[in-house]
Amino acid sequence: MSATFGTPLLFAYAAVLCTLLSGAVSLLAVRSRPGFLHFGSFFFLFFSGAASIAAGGWTLLAKLTVTDHFALGLPWLDWHLRIDPLSGFFLVLLGTLAVAISLYGPSYTREFARGPAAQPLPPLGVFTALFVLGMQLMLLADDALVFMIFWEMMSLCGYFLVVYQHQHAANRQAAFLYLLLAHVGALVILLSFGVLAAFGGGLTFDQMRAAKLTPLWATLSFACAFLGFGTKAGMVPLHVWLPDAHPVAPSHISAMMSGAMIKMGIYGIVRVSFDLIGDVRWEWGMVVLIIGTASSLLGVLYALMQHDLKRLLAYHSVENIGIILMGLGMSMIFLGSGHKMLGTLGLVAALYHTINHALFKGLLFLGAGAVLYRTHERDLDHMGGLIHRMPVTAFLFLLGSVAISALPPFNGFVSEWLTFQTALQAPALENGLLRTMMPIAAALLALTGALAAACFVKAFGIAFLGKPRTRRVARAREVPVGMLGGMGLLATLCLLLGVFPTTVIEAMGPITQLLVHEALPSATAQGWLWLTPVSPQVASYSAPFVVAAMVVVFGLGYLFLKRGTAPARRVYAWDCGFGQLTQRMQYTSTAFSQPIRRVFGGVWKIEERVDTLASAGLIPRVTNLNYSLHTYDWSWLKCYVPIGRMVLAAANKIGFIQTGNIHTYLKFSFVTLLVFLWIVS
Repeated sequence: MSATFGTPLLFAYAAVLCTLLSGAVSLLAVRSRPGFLHFGSFFFLFFSGAASIAAGGWTLLAKLTVTDHFALGLPWLDWHLRIDPLSGFFLVLLGTLAVAISLYGPSYTREFARGPAAQPLPPLGVFTALFVLGMQLMLLADDALVFMIFWEMMSLCGYFLVVYQHQHAANRQAAFLYLLLAHVGALVILLSFGVLAAFGGGLTFDQMRAAKLTPLWATLSFACAFLGFGTKAGMVPLHVWLPDAHPVAPSHISAMMSGAMIKMGIYGIVRVSFDLIGDVRWEWGMVVLIIGTASSLLGVLYALMQHDLKRLLAYHSVENIGIILMGLGMSMIFLGSGHKMLGTLGLVAALYHTINHALFKGLLFLGAGAVLYRTHERDLDHMGGLIHRMPVTAFLFLLGSVAISALPPFNGFVSEWLTFQTALQAPALENGLLRTMMPIAAALLALTGALAAACFVKAFGIAFLGKPRTRRVARAREVPVGMLGGMGLLATLCLLLGVFPTTVIEAMGPITQLLVHEALPSATAQGWLWLTPVSPQVASYSAPFVVAAMVVVFGLGYLFLKRGTAPARRVYAWDCGFGQLTQRMQYTSTAFSQPIRRVFGGVWKIEERVDTLASAGLIPRVTNLNYSLHTYDWSWLKCYVPIGRMVLAAANKIGFIQTGNIHTYLKFSFVTLLVFLWIVS
């Protein structure tokens, strides 16, 4: 093993050790002082996240690549580890979320140990630690064996976290679907690594980088990697596990899964396509761009139809993965067409949106968890008026809503603006089809942004504004300070990454140098004040000026209104002569999205039903109305239901093998043995 002192690997190993200690402390909590030791597990998780940030930040700022190996595993194959700018970037992402949930988790998880459906806390702490450990060591892996071991650890621990509240059948079903697709994806990833290992002569990533692939085999390896990692990322139509698994997991785990775990799929796509294969082709970019565009648009349309707050956020993960894939697809198209600088711009846009989504989606899931913690409600139609009962949570959730809606000066605007700037460079391409595709994709991205804003107007308005719809919501109160601290950290970073994008892009320079041997010197050429991705003559954006203008405008407006108006007189709102306003007169989430449902009706399978109950008599009078609406995902109905039917039909047809007769089983075993002996000989 090579020396690691004085290198970022030292901090990476410290992060791994702290994660192990977090799990060990949770395990010890089974026997003694469970409350204190459960808090201790988050204590070590905090330092694990901090060490991950230190390791990744050091690697990026110092532009380092450090390798190491251990004599573990198979006798002829050591465990190879490596930290480079790409893995360092994702370690920073993972560490940031780990720090946030370590602040949020102690108060939030205590709720699981209370009430009639109480669950033991130690398993939650153990599997959370192993979940984070799997991601950390997967990012450090430098050979296929280590990568797949910890990829599977991450997936398996994710299953136990999703099924944590196993008394609910929906949780068990969601966890099974997640695990099934995770293992199918892992098998396809193995095929990709198998192709690279066959041509490279070994399982280490250095050997795979040196492999000389023909275009056909390179495309096959990419296709397998894209399908396998895309399943974990949640791209359409492989996203069906995601809206079921995220809502039923504990909210801090939902934040980690959406913010970090699905980004491991993006990491895998980038690592294999840009690093291990290396010579990307524009044809791959077309496929990635089409699937990314479909994922972004369909994800936000599915989200608009949801009234479960966490399920709504889960579908927005599909949308944002689509935006990341759009950036990667355009990067591949430009690189495959010989435009290295423009390909670098697309890669930066994709990676910037990767970390942005981790921050604002983590914030929103933690905000949804705060609402669930105090109200025990996930249904938007049972909420309302929470801004008066939980003002700090409402403010932080609003910041996350603004960020995910890509409004300045927050971080979501910057990465989507960079994606638009990449698409607007389409005239540089010689292929007419590609020149047409990119503007269409950009137009659909603009539509996606508008629909996302509408969706979060709905989510925030229905949940936090108006009147409370239930007694429990009306009695809610603010969450503990630790939970607010975790959300506040992510909200602050959303603002900082939106106000200082040039600093972040400059820090990302070593990643693009590693992957495509190019950087974006033009982006930071005008200093920290102006972002100029292509050149100052083409486009520029100054987030600090935007912030200053907003402060001045809102400040002057406030002073003007305060000075020029009489004191406000509070009266009841006009009730149209119907008496006092009630919560039943408010918009529901279903009513809010009804116009969009009419316009895009073909996107979903919709079942709408109205049941009436009438009184008996000569002139019946309607005494009760019951309205129900169900929207179904066509991906599930058209792809997965037929596959399930075929599997069941095949199982029924071969069921004759199970006769229950021992003699029949011995005959099958004997025939199988003869066949194998014949093959071997």
